[in-house]
Amino acid sequence: MELRRNAFKAAIQNGERQIGLWCSMSDSSVAEMLAGCGYDWLMFDTEHAALDPLSVLPLLQAVASYPVSAIVRPTSLNVAEIKKLLDCGAQTLLIPQIQNAEEARLAAASVAYPPEGIRGVAGLTRATGFGAIDGYARAAREEICLLVQIETKSALDDLEAICAVDGIDGVFIGPADLAASLGHAENPQHPDVKAAVADAVRRIRACGKPAGFLSLSQEWNREVDAAGSVFTAVDVDIAILRNGALARAKEWKSA
Repeated sequence: MELRRNAFKAAIQNGERQIGLWCSMSDSSVAEMLAGCGYDWLMFDTEHAALDPLSVLPLLQAVASYPVSAIVRPTSLNVAEIKKLLDCGAQTLLIPQIQNAEEARLAAASVAYPPEGIRGVAGLTRATGFGAIDGYARAAREEICLLVQIETKSALDDLEAICAVDGIDGVFIGPADLAASLGHAENPQHPDVKAAVADAVRRIRACGKPAGFLSLSQEWNREVDAAGSVFTAVDVDIAILRNGALARAKEWKSA
């Protein structure tokens, strides 16, 4: 059995535009349906959604046979949780709230086996094909994609140092928390925030790293895409459901 190739990592390393969808719903049938909708990647969120490694596992299984890459966001820079998600078979992780290069180095260590890192070794996991992938421990890091999330002023101040950390494969900008950090809570499209996001994308790309972004505003997504975002999440599953439900109710209530 061969180690699964990480198509998302290969694509962003080549600068190929990858369009994604943020997923917060725990139903594996919904995940499977979304996997066939044409997105390049789906991001399963355990930080703000009611998901954990146990509930993410069936989502990873549901989308595994589809031409879409699964990304998982752990609750925090938690070494034990990161290890568990990797053992469940996640190959791309988005680590939230990275504040500085020191935290970025810990994130990088968490996804690599010793002696380069601190990931714990286990042989009979989904990641190893339950022991069927020969040489998994030697080759795993090549197909693991580590994304770090920049969402505070302190992270922006240390952005070039974060990008320079060995093992960081991409840098994602989270606009909601960044807006709060810049003094514009609940107003992520404030001109100061939009300017900071565009500048951060340019700085990330200047460092030779792919940049990522998420917004529910398609106009803003297009602006950040034009600024150089390589992997952009263009909507959230629960927002799509709610917007569709609201529109249908309005249609019939006003008829």
